[in-house]
Amino acid sequence: MDMQAPPGHAAPRLVPPVPVPPEKELPTRRFIAAMRVNGIACWPASAYEAPLRRRRLLGRTRFTVSDPDLVRHVLVDNAVNYARTPITIRMLRPMLGDGLLISEGTAWRHQRRALAPAFTPRAVETLVPHILSASDEAVAALEGPAARGPVDLFAALQRLALEIAGRTMFSVGMARHGDRLRGFLEAYAARLGRPHLTDLVVPLRFATPLDRARARFRRDWVGFLDEVIADRDEGQSGRHVAGGGEARDLLDLLRAARDPETGRGFSHEELRDQVATMILAGHETTAVTLLWACTLLALAPETQAAVAAESGSADKPFTRAVIEETMRLYPPAFVLARRALGPDELAGEAVRPGDSVTISPWLLHRHRKLWRDPDAFDPSRFLTGAPPVPRFAYLPFGAGPRVCIGAAFALTEATLALSRIVGHFRIERADTRPVLPAAVVTTQPDHAPAFRLTRRV
Repeated sequence: MDMQAPPGHAAPRLVPPVPVPPEKELPTRRFIAAMRVNGIACWPASAYEAPLRRRRLLGRTRFTVSDPDLVRHVLVDNAVNYARTPITIRMLRPMLGDGLLISEGTAWRHQRRALAPAFTPRAVETLVPHILSASDEAVAALEGPAARGPVDLFAALQRLALEIAGRTMFSVGMARHGDRLRGFLEAYAARLGRPHLTDLVVPLRFATPLDRARARFRRDWVGFLDEVIADRDEGQSGRHVAGGGEARDLLDLLRAARDPETGRGFSHEELRDQVATMILAGHETTAVTLLWACTLLALAPETQAAVAAESGSADKPFTRAVIEETMRLYPPAFVLARRALGPDELAGEAVRPGDSVTISPWLLHRHRKLWRDPDAFDPSRFLTGAPPVPRFAYLPFGAGPRVCIGAAFALTEATLALSRIVGHFRIERADTRPVLPAAVVTTQPDHAPAFRLTRRV
């Protein structure tokens, strides 16, 4: 893939730092230990060149697919044969219940059909005012800290993404519930959301000690979500969108959603699981994307200046390209894991029922055979006129029937928020410590870097 400089802009080549991959395949014990701390450290250097890799892990066969044609086969052509893995269900169900992200079969088809109208371009457009108002308030809130010295921008971006999630979901801010929600997320991620050896070896039908702790967490989490929804309804009393009226937020759209084939809507429990899915899958991924974008722009002042210059215009193709390139280098969902339900074949290798098939956007997006200069930050890859991006080599939102339903909203949200921030502040690093990706559930920074923000004149 050829690199092109942005219009009127010739930025120096920037290769952001990453963990050095191991030279050889990690032995089982070290592989599992790495998964708990940083999933991208599991793959050896050869994984960035191989189209297909196969290894035995705890008595099971595990394939890693990095060829676009094979990716299409697994995620599109034969998607019905590949389901969520037990470890994925174990780790996500306590947070998401049976929401769209992890449901399967008939339940998934009903949810997908019912939810589709809530994420059309027209529906996304109705949510843009929430994005802009939250972004402007976040910029204003940063004025004071920016004047005093180094800023923990990651914390500010997490608050912003959570605020956008709250406003788009409930038409209200998260001042009352935001701290508790972040507390739930941080508590779960610290221990219960990390893969453990028992998650890999104990069948899903048997509860492990971690599963019992996750069940206790879920009871508290569900109670909290019910409280948030009830508070929102109390504040919005008198509006009955499902029976007529204009939807103002995602909750309205979810309540009005009907399966076009059956006419069935969501029960309260199903609605609650969709709310959890939309808030968690949306706000955490947006926060890390914005953090990585700001980190890259701090290292690339010419590119940052191009984003700032575009901030006052209605169209933001270069800013969007920066977001897309950021998600190439730091895909929020760094791995997609599937379990084969029946026999199959991948490039001549026999796949048996129960085998694990892993597709890693992290590997795909940095693959030596698929991208030119894959480790370099180059937003021009995504500008009009650039060579086309290989369809199944770029998967920030997945692909196939289970492609992220909120992809258009997420791109709009991140583009507008980044434009507002960079249009108002010049972003620089306040120290020289490298920021490295550490992937467990999402591709997080290994620490919260300090930034210096200077108001643009």
